[in-house]
Amino acid sequence: MKKWITTTACLLAAFFATAQVTVFESGTEGYKSFRIPTIIRLPDGHLLAFAEGRVGNASDFGDIDIVMKRSTDKGNTWSALQVVAENKDLQAGNPAPVLDMSDPAHPGGRIFLFYNAGNNHESEVRKGNGLREAMYVASADGGKTWSEPVNITRQVHRPQQLGFTEDWRCFFNTPGHAMQFVTGPYKGRIFVATNHSAGDPQPKHREYRAGGYYSDDHGKTFHISEDVNIPGSNEAIATEISGGRLMMNVRNQQGNIKARIVALSSNGGASWDTAYFDMALPDPVCQGSILTVGRHKGKAIVAFSNAADTSKRDNLTLRISNNDGLTWKRSYKIDQTGQAGNAAYSDLVVTGKREIGVLYEKDRYKKILFTKVKWKK
Repeated sequence: MKKWITTTACLLAAFFATAQVTVFESGTEGYKSFRIPTIIRLPDGHLLAFAEGRVGNASDFGDIDIVMKRSTDKGNTWSALQVVAENKDLQAGNPAPVLDMSDPAHPGGRIFLFYNAGNNHESEVRKGNGLREAMYVASADGGKTWSEPVNITRQVHRPQQLGFTEDWRCFFNTPGHAMQFVTGPYKGRIFVATNHSAGDPQPKHREYRAGGYYSDDHGKTFHISEDVNIPGSNEAIATEISGGRLMMNVRNQQGNIKARIVALSSNGGASWDTAYFDMALPDPVCQGSILTVGRHKGKAIVAFSNAADTSKRDNLTLRISNNDGLTWKRSYKIDQTGQAGNAAYSDLVVTGKREIGVLYEKDRYKKILFTKVKWKK
């Protein structure tokens, strides 16, 4: 199958970045740890930053809430913490917000916050001992108040425990924002990138597959996409590119190839036309974020951020493509110290004309910081 060319067109570019602002800091506001940052912008310019608030420790499983802070000044200052979803003393994790601007019942927009609820560690759920569920809460007032949780597990997940013939076990939303198509034949479709494990655990997590689910009726019903046919394809995130197509960027959990996986869909994420490794996007087996930030000569301008290192979570880098992610013309170094764990998960948001906000984990997950970057085409 023909692959896209993925060479990087230029060296690291000089750029202007604002000061780093601490949004969440471990050991404060009632939480031992904050992880898994994600961010969206509202029509009034307010920024909403979400994260997992881990109550007792930094473990991926335990008493975990989804928390939020608001900025009314483009990320320079942030509000007090607000809890928007919880699961009693169990896990509510992987926040994936998206703003639905196409629902006539909500002309001012409605926020969906998709997340997962879990009752056991990932290692145990992989063995069939536990259940990960898919949930969402919604807000029609810009995140001031939120609905009661809606459980969509039976629509988007296929665990044998709920009577399905498939044997899906672990199930995760994207760690990062969800997306909505704004043009083309799938305009208005909400798409949430996911990954799941199927069957007994395999070496190097080969039983994992990336995929997604989507809604064409503003969250009333959901449909499951096909899997990406690459073993170990794991944490994923998606964006719209030209021609109404979907690009999904995926972590390779196997770690045999230290680069990002790219999957392309011409039917709104229902199935995948191709999937390949983009060797221009090195990765140490970590999360990454992707976001369409404009148009150039009929193509999508795509931004991508990740820890651009093949051995450690460091060298957080923002890249810009003017041609649907075919090549990456510009590269901006956000944070690098040479130390493992310096910079890990990140998420992107448009904050102004040719300005991107980056919300990211810093200093071995002790802080979640926000900074802004002025970029060039």
